[in-house]
Amino acid sequence: MHCKLIRIFGLAGLLLSLGAVSAQTAGDDIQFPNGFKDWFVVNSMIVTKDSPIFDQIGGMHIIYVNGKGLTTLKAGGPFPYPDGTVFADDVHEFSVKDGSYVEGNKKAVPVMVKDAKKYAATGGWGFQVWAGGDPSKPLLPDQAHAVQACFACHTPQQARDYTFSTYIP
Repeated sequence: MHCKLIRIFGLAGLLLSLGAVSAQTAGDDIQFPNGFKDWFVVNSMIVTKDSPIFDQIGGMHIIYVNGKGLTTLKAGGPFPYPDGTVFADDVHEFSVKDGSYVEGNKKAVPVMVKDAKKYAATGGWGFQVWAGGDPSKPLLPDQAHAVQACFACHTPQQARDYTFSTYIP
């Protein structure tokens, strides 16, 4: 998911400069994952200014998976994930206060949706990212843009069904 975000935020900057794609004109039917904060928290990370990827994906990331993919995630396979699995990354700005990292404004919500037939060209995964976590502001106009923005980074993870997330008990 990390490499994906580098490309997504790079593309996001370009698309934001042109104006976000409206929900009605997005070239796919990936829906915003309402209620994702009730899913299983996979892991988290904070990309700080010390990181070479800060400009692309700086922020506090909390990664979630829905119930459909939880068993496969916890078991570490067997892969592929079942159709209907969704991963969501809740990305926020952050600050440091009294030595603690504090969550700030939402920056984006990137998602991966598993549908082996529909998204066969991208390893069975559809991708989308919403600016500011706003369901009316998808940033990827179609899955062709997702190949460069997302799938290219996930390709090295083919053995794990193109995912970076692992279960940490």
